[in-house]
Amino acid sequence: MKFPLSWLKYHLETDASLAEIADAMTMAGLEIEDIDNPAEKFGEFTVCYVKDAVKHPDADKLRVCTVDTRDGEKQIVCGAPNARAGMYAVYAPLGTHIPGLDFALDKKPRKIRGVESHGMMCSAKELELGEDHDGIIDLDGEWEVGTPAVVALGQDDPVIDFEVTPNRPDWLGVRGIARDLAATGIGTLKDVPVNEIEGSFPCPVEIKLDWPEACPVFMGRIVRGVKNVESPDWLKKALTSIGLRPINALADITNLISYDRCRPLHVYDASKLTGAIHARKGAGETDRFEALDNKEYVPADSMCVIADEARALGFGGVMGGVYSGCESDTTDVFIEAAWFDPLITRATAKATGIDSDAKYRYERGVDPASCRDGIEYATRLILDICGGEASEVLVAGEVPAKPADIEFPVTEVKRLTGLDLPREEIVRILETLGFEPVGEGDMLTVGVPSWRLDCSQKADLVEEVARIHGFDNLEALSLPRLPGRREAPATPMQLRARYARRALASRGYSEAVTWSFCETSQAALFGGHGEGLTLDNPISSELDVMRPTALIHLLTAMQANADRGQAGAALFEVGPIYLSDALDGQRLVATGVMPVQADRHWTGQREPDVFDVKADVMAALEAAGAPVGSLQTVAEAREWWHPGRSGVMRLGPKNVMAEFGEIHPRVLKALDIDGRVLAFEIVLDNIPMPKKVSGLKARTQLDKADLTPVRRDFAFLVDKSVAADAAIRAAKGADKQLITGVSVFDVYEGKGVPEGQVSLALEVTLQPREKTLTDEEIEAVAGKIVAKVTGATGGSLRS
Repeated sequence: MKFPLSWLKYHLETDASLAEIADAMTMAGLEIEDIDNPAEKFGEFTVCYVKDAVKHPDADKLRVCTVDTRDGEKQIVCGAPNARAGMYAVYAPLGTHIPGLDFALDKKPRKIRGVESHGMMCSAKELELGEDHDGIIDLDGEWEVGTPAVVALGQDDPVIDFEVTPNRPDWLGVRGIARDLAATGIGTLKDVPVNEIEGSFPCPVEIKLDWPEACPVFMGRIVRGVKNVESPDWLKKALTSIGLRPINALADITNLISYDRCRPLHVYDASKLTGAIHARKGAGETDRFEALDNKEYVPADSMCVIADEARALGFGGVMGGVYSGCESDTTDVFIEAAWFDPLITRATAKATGIDSDAKYRYERGVDPASCRDGIEYATRLILDICGGEASEVLVAGEVPAKPADIEFPVTEVKRLTGLDLPREEIVRILETLGFEPVGEGDMLTVGVPSWRLDCSQKADLVEEVARIHGFDNLEALSLPRLPGRREAPATPMQLRARYARRALASRGYSEAVTWSFCETSQAALFGGHGEGLTLDNPISSELDVMRPTALIHLLTAMQANADRGQAGAALFEVGPIYLSDALDGQRLVATGVMPVQADRHWTGQREPDVFDVKADVMAALEAAGAPVGSLQTVAEAREWWHPGRSGVMRLGPKNVMAEFGEIHPRVLKALDIDGRVLAFEIVLDNIPMPKKVSGLKARTQLDKADLTPVRRDFAFLVDKSVAADAAIRAAKGADKQLITGVSVFDVYEGKGVPEGQVSLALEVTLQPREKTLTDEEIEAVAGKIVAKVTGATGGSLRS
């Protein structure tokens, strides 16, 4: 929502500065997004007077001008054909940035064809005030030299742009903003009455409400003998200041009232209407019409249409049609001022894809009582600008009842906020906002104004008082500390996610936050979306189901980085995935992706592989508290992983804690991802919770040995189909107290190894605790290791 300061001051009597008004808006909850202040943009430009202009001695199209400026008399070389003695122009001193040309003048005088020029006189285009670049600005009248250019050009009107919250449609009118600012004490709300226009003849157009649930009240009147002229300058300036394009007087008047009073209106060419006007349900193909956006629509029976006896004229509260629109030769008009149900309006706009100013207001809840003021205001402006003769106002239906009164004890303000305000101040704030508090003592009965559909209970009034008094005036107090010991504020799962996040960041991954929704076709690449996870009201057609994996958006984000020159970015996310709509259908996962590309280094190049991403998974699992020493690694990843370059880490046969490896090329192609990608997904929910002792997490006992460990190497001949993990686990099980580590240090196949087999070499670490191991004890453990490994793998000790 935009409005110029002058428009606000039409409704608000105030001497406050722009900064004070902006601060008051912010503290009252009106979140300012931008302030376009021409005084800042054109601060260096001032009015100058051309005393003399003579032909340049060496250029026919240049003039050497003697100019009175704020900096004294200056010599300026000018190529404008209209530069002449006796004119007032706009002066830019040396060093000034010229916005229309996007460059700054030199800070020192420069010679143009041998003649020094001290500054510049500007055209409208050079100041971004128009397209005229043939001559410099020629100011009308007489001006004092040094006057700010924005004043002389009529551009000294800052425009404020702020965000409107969905519950405050009254802020979509400048008068609603002025009312709230008046309540803060920064000014006084002016009385700008809308006087009724007495009609000189009955309205000849009958109005019928065939669907009162969608349109409970409809007011209309005819104005005949109008001339749809070009709007006056004041009206065009008001609209252009907020980014609207002036069209013609009739259209501009309705736009003005929409932004001034948050009262959408519509004006029909009365000569194009046939019979009565109906507000009814759509009738499908028979109601097909072309709207003002030049698109055709077929109204369904769930949509409210305004129609005459012959055809549909437009969607009620959303957009009118081309057929009944006013043109330059329109002489008789029918003014519509109605109230449309917000839910039906929103559903119609969503189904049709129409986004209009009227829809934006009606779907939030326009003041139902503004119909009368709106039609009278429009009539007055039409008569003043376009002339004509107005009929009486015809009213169909009834204005919806305003919100119910609220029983309000003023002590609620202190109870809920701690603000100890006098009763008189509470009453003043409510009255200034348009509420009607009555009653004696501490109990008030507060009448809610028709434009505040968001207020229905005592807490709403407390919020209004606190908001206007100033949330910054609320004293910051800490809650009293309760006796006794308290658990950590973070839950075990929150701590687990935090530790995994730190571990992945420390390994070079950058954290990303992506959508929890995805497209159905994307979900299908990863097993499809779960039952009940299709969104009824998606924010986008490309985000219509809950994601079954976080890999989807991480992969596309990685590709987006690559497209912007960051091809090596590795990303991770800790967040939820959704398997079904059951209570246990949500999982917390830590997911990461890494492009496969070689590092450029003088020592050589190496591409990351599945073992690199496995190491990242192990680090994250260990940080999150998983028993990594007990995990099994098997090649059982699902179909979206590369079948020969992926694996699963699990605790037991069913508890899968992580999948990792290379993404299947088929999936990458479907997502339009370049190259190869390594990835992982860790299910943090599947990590067993640690045991607790006396309400605290058990700490691992320090396992420190004073004796030197003993290492022994073993080589086994096993079939190629045997997983190395099976041999490692078997060796560890030979003596769980003495054996502290088993690792593969060599895999060999070739000469000396039977075909179909490999030589798997293991290094086993024995850690004595109480005494140094004897040769006999070491040999006994070695025998157990050989027996365990050969029994588990079907292999033999290599001689």
